[in-house]
Amino acid sequence: MVGRRPVLQPVQRCNPTGAQARGFFRQQSASGVLLHAYTHKKSGDAAPSMEASSFQPSVWGDFFINYEPKQLQRSKEWMMNKADKLKQAVRTLFRTCNDMVDKMHLVDAIQRLGIDHLFQEEISSTLSDINGSQFASNSLHEVALRFRLLRENGFWVSPDVFKIFKGEDVRFTDAISNEPRGLLSLYNGAHLLVHDETELVEAISFARDHLQSICDSSELKPPLADQVKRALDLPLPRAYKRMEALHYMFEYGQEEGHIVVLLDLAKLEFNLLQHVHLKELKSFSQWWKDLYGNMGLSYIRDRAVESYVWSNMVFYEEDLAVTRMVFAKLFVLAVIMDDIYDCHANIEECRKLHEAIQRWDESAISFLPDYMKTLYNEIMNNFKEFEDQVGVKGRYRVAQTKKEFQKLSTYYLQESEWSHQNHKPSFKEQMELSTMTAGGPLLCVCTTVGRDDTLTKEAFEWAASDTGAIRAYAKILRFMNDVAAFKAMPLYNQQKTVHHHPQEKSGKKSRRKNKGDMSSTVECYMNEHNVTSEVAIAKINSLIEDEWKTINQARFERRELLPAVHRVVNLCVCVMFFYDDKKKDAYTFSSNLRETIESLFVNPIPM
Repeated sequence: MVGRRPVLQPVQRCNPTGAQARGFFRQQSASGVLLHAYTHKKSGDAAPSMEASSFQPSVWGDFFINYEPKQLQRSKEWMMNKADKLKQAVRTLFRTCNDMVDKMHLVDAIQRLGIDHLFQEEISSTLSDINGSQFASNSLHEVALRFRLLRENGFWVSPDVFKIFKGEDVRFTDAISNEPRGLLSLYNGAHLLVHDETELVEAISFARDHLQSICDSSELKPPLADQVKRALDLPLPRAYKRMEALHYMFEYGQEEGHIVVLLDLAKLEFNLLQHVHLKELKSFSQWWKDLYGNMGLSYIRDRAVESYVWSNMVFYEEDLAVTRMVFAKLFVLAVIMDDIYDCHANIEECRKLHEAIQRWDESAISFLPDYMKTLYNEIMNNFKEFEDQVGVKGRYRVAQTKKEFQKLSTYYLQESEWSHQNHKPSFKEQMELSTMTAGGPLLCVCTTVGRDDTLTKEAFEWAASDTGAIRAYAKILRFMNDVAAFKAMPLYNQQKTVHHHPQEKSGKKSRRKNKGDMSSTVECYMNEHNVTSEVAIAKINSLIEDEWKTINQARFERRELLPAVHRVVNLCVCVMFFYDDKKKDAYTFSSNLRETIESLFVNPIPM
């Protein structure tokens, strides 16, 4: 993770008292990676206390530890009673809604407002009815909406449903080119494509081109204009659900025929959940502060809040608090282990840490360097706490999570060995190993911990399988991470179109790393194929799209696995959120997330 350090910039830290924010200086790292970064391994035994961090300090500090939430507009008891009444009203809507199109709009609104977790049985039953009923419509919006709703929820729908909008040349007709709502629904739905569905690839291209043209002409008005712009940045099936709900709560009331009780319930539920999440953030931030203080490792990333956000994106529901907290803590422990392998330990220390983690025994502390002993103790203690939290029935899932943590250490060591040996891997070699160092399999298994009552053993075994969608997620994580890290390099914008620039080929003097560091998949592809970064990134983006097709395919393989599949989809959504073109690597460069985190966890929705 440690790259070139020439730039010092102030980072503003949140101040819960409202006073002038204090300025901090950071040494800018040229790259950033989720669970694993590529860095130079030192040959000496530098003392931890003498090594300055190359990462931004946390912009949050003790904000969430000290923060007292704004008083709710009504008492919590009143809000919960009101929410219960609104839930009953919504259930009545499900029972009395008979029109097929109205049913689709009801389900769509509930999902986009972020309250679908309250009506899982009703939604499942309604979608089964929609899937089993004859449906004929000349509306592109209605056909595409049905297509998306069913595919997202594990019902197979053939792309042939769009043939009625095509001419004799099998191309979409110009008649629909000026239907922005229908084009938007087509664009979003077509992103649920699987392998070999070229007609949906064409649908995406057709819809995107016409939507972009309509946007450029400024013909669209809010809220549709805002929805189109968001989708062109990130299609709905890949968007962060809670953030989309925030947007949609301000848009839904402007739609013709909107249902008031849905909007009222969405606002209440958002504020009630925000209160729950704030308490967790306070507890988690204190846990991290104690951990960080005990270890005294000043060079590791201070990213407690961002780690919690990642976990919250995967499971935001109130009843998944145990899973959410276990995931967030494990995420942090993996990041710490990565930073030690990556930024501080020499090769001998890396080998000792790996041996201790494989032994998983308190006696292994004896041969560790002093600065690693506290970390090792914390890892052991936290896994014991995980076992206690899930009870006897769920311990086999914690045991599998431990195995994946041990494997992750093995992958980290392998890259340390490559760096020590100055090994220059091929693109295939680098992709295979760095996919594992991204930590994808570990995170997928962790999504099952604490969910024994709602997730079957078969679903757990699927999440622990490291095949198909699990491997696809790991590749999306690695590729998105590497592209974001590469684009964050100082000379990317100046050199991205220069063919065979010597600095691009050698990696010297510029972009990201110190001499001897491992190359990313972007750089490996550039070197192996003798192409520019622009060509390499385009290739890797196409590989990302292929992996999304594998993720989508998993929705249709076995319906009983769908709850586990949806959590892996959420993990992929996290990647798209943290590593988009605007935020780059928002986990490492976390100041890019400040406004989003405030919107989600600090500012309640006006009711």
